[in-house]
Amino acid sequence: MVHGYHVVFGTYGFWLPNDQRGSWSNFIAVWELRLQGPTTKGTERQQLTDEQQRWQQSTKLKLQYPEVHLDGQQALAIGCGFKNAIHKSKFTIWACSILPQHVHLVIARHRFKVEYIAGLLKGEATKKLNQQKCHPLAGYKTKENETPTPWTARCYRGFLESEQEIEDAMSYVIENPIKEGKRRQKWSFVTPFVGLDPGWNTYQ
Repeated sequence: MVHGYHVVFGTYGFWLPNDQRGSWSNFIAVWELRLQGPTTKGTERQQLTDEQQRWQQSTKLKLQYPEVHLDGQQALAIGCGFKNAIHKSKFTIWACSILPQHVHLVIARHRFKVEYIAGLLKGEATKKLNQQKCHPLAGYKTKENETPTPWTARCYRGFLESEQEIEDAMSYVIENPIKEGKRRQKWSFVTPFVGLDPGWNTYQ
C-alpha cells in the first residue's frame, strides 16, 4: 500500500525531454528541441560525458527562455508559496529541499493525486514569486502575454510503501543540499515523521 511519495520537479530548462540520461516526458512541444532527438525514457541518473555536455549546452540555447537558476531570495519565496499551498489543502510534507534547479519533497498520501499536489505547490510558489517581484522569468512573455512558468511541466514521483522507504527518501532529500555544497534546509511547513498509524489510510 502506498503511504507517501518522493516527488521531484525541476525549474525551466533543467532537464530536457530528450536528455540523453533519460526523462519523464512523452512529448516534445518545442520544434527546435524535437530536431535534437526524440524523448528519452528511464530514470537512470548518470554523469554526462563531455560530448553529452556539449550537446546539452547547445540544445539549451534553443529554449524559448533562459534556463532558470533559483537564488536564495527566490528559494525563500517558493518556500512561502509551499506553506500557503499546504495551509489551503491540508496535505503533509515530511521533507523538502529547494535547490537552484530542482525541488525534492516527501509527501504523505492524500485524497488528491500526487501530480495535482505538485501542481498546487508550483502554482502557489509561482504566485509568491510574482508577489515578491522576484520571478526568474519576469522579463519574458508567452504568446498569451503571460509570464512563463519557472517550472517544468512534469514531475517524478516515487511510491513509498513502508516506514523504511519513507525514512530513506527523507534522508535522501535532507542530504541533497549538502551534496551540492550547501547547508541543510529547515522549513516550517515540514511535519516531523513519527511513523505510520496502523489504521492509517489517507492524510487529510
